[in-house]
Amino acid sequence: MMRTETDKNNITIALMVAMFLAAVEGTVVTTAISTISKDLNGFENISFVFSAYLLMSAISTPIYGKLADLYGRKNMISIGIGIFLIGSTLSGLAQNMTMLIAFRAIQGLGAGSIFTLTYTIVGDIFTLEERPKVQGSLGTMWGVASLVGPFVGGTFIDLLSWHWIFFINLPFGLLSIYMIRRNLVENCDRKKQRIDYAGILTLSAAMLVFFNIFLSAGVMNGSKIFIGLSVIATLLLLIVFYRIELKAAEPIIPPDILTRTSSLVNIISFLVAAVLIGVDVYIPIYIQNVLGLSATVSGLALVSISVSWLIASVLLGKLILTRGGKTVTIISTVILLIGVLLMTTLRPDTPYFLVIIYDAIAGFGFGGALTTLTILIQEAVSYQKRGAATATNSLLRTLGQTIGISIFGSVFNTEIIRYFKGIGKEGINPNDLYGSSAPASAISSEQIIKALNGSVNTLFIIIAVIVGVALGLALLLPRMKGAVKEG
Repeated sequence: MMRTETDKNNITIALMVAMFLAAVEGTVVTTAISTISKDLNGFENISFVFSAYLLMSAISTPIYGKLADLYGRKNMISIGIGIFLIGSTLSGLAQNMTMLIAFRAIQGLGAGSIFTLTYTIVGDIFTLEERPKVQGSLGTMWGVASLVGPFVGGTFIDLLSWHWIFFINLPFGLLSIYMIRRNLVENCDRKKQRIDYAGILTLSAAMLVFFNIFLSAGVMNGSKIFIGLSVIATLLLLIVFYRIELKAAEPIIPPDILTRTSSLVNIISFLVAAVLIGVDVYIPIYIQNVLGLSATVSGLALVSISVSWLIASVLLGKLILTRGGKTVTIISTVILLIGVLLMTTLRPDTPYFLVIIYDAIAGFGFGGALTTLTILIQEAVSYQKRGAATATNSLLRTLGQTIGISIFGSVFNTEIIRYFKGIGKEGINPNDLYGSSAPASAISSEQIIKALNGSVNTLFIIIAVIVGVALGLALLLPRMKGAVKEG
């Protein structure tokens, strides 16, 4: 069907708005989470606010792609954005951390459609020559969100309340739905396709069971039996999933894309993504709760990450052509390691400008590594499998963030409790550091600052070890030239 330039421009704007919604949610909530956790007495559950969103978006991403083939891109992305807006509204109305976590899961369920179908729609309606420009425009939304999100989150918190970081999604989401439905006309050739329901269900079940290890850790008091049974159940489900994929007509994850190179790239991506969420969440907590600065000011630190990320993507992207993907990945990971090691030195009296510098160094490493890894995963498989390989890599990055933030949250809480036990303060609950309970009222603000700073330091030591593992794996990558394997 012929479309006018006006139609295409309107569709592009609608998709950019949708992508911005999903992208900005992470940076806005990251900036606001310290204030939210104080208001809802939920320091102990900070990690789940992010992992619930990430997990549901990960599970729903492949499902939306399949349903769109049956019922149309326009219908499924409209439904997805609608679910996202329902989750946003409910999140803004949350009265405790349990409600917020549940409503964030609904948000994530909707976000999965945005991550999947925006690029699918671009492939449907734009010519081969037009696609790079349009996809580039969508890609810039992540950079814009990273720059704008911290300011928006900080400003709303300082001038209004944290509830508005969720309510602000409504007008933009409704505008996106309206523009998509008005301008995107589809030839509804809804031929029946064999959806890999069994694969979807088993993969989702495996992720949910594994995620429940971290979600129920506090309730089960770290029971080795519970953890062991959960790990066994996860492995069994993954084995069943693999056998299903071998026989599926349209497998969610084709087994033949898991080559040695792609497996290495996927594992490195998983680790770097975990590190990214750790830095994004706990640097603002350090700035606001240890340095005592405002949410708006803490947002500047995330902006420095975004700016250096964009610079690295441009500079190191060109270096791939001359030095190869392996070399660029190693350089980027080394730079990231330097940035994270510097973060282990953060203290209550560390000058704020040093925090920004440390973040910028890490951001350069993130930008170079993740940009290069995306190219390598696409070049590690044939053209026909490139889409599936990229989707699998995206799924593993999301799982890396989900599992990473859960582990980091457990470490953070444990270190807080350990600090207070070390100074003879028993019964301190990380959720109630700023509350009015008897144990909390017996501790000073100075002790809270020391506890939080010590927890952040321990966390970044662990994060540095993870980056070191990623660097070791990067050294095992096959030699690349121009992002294409030699020989």
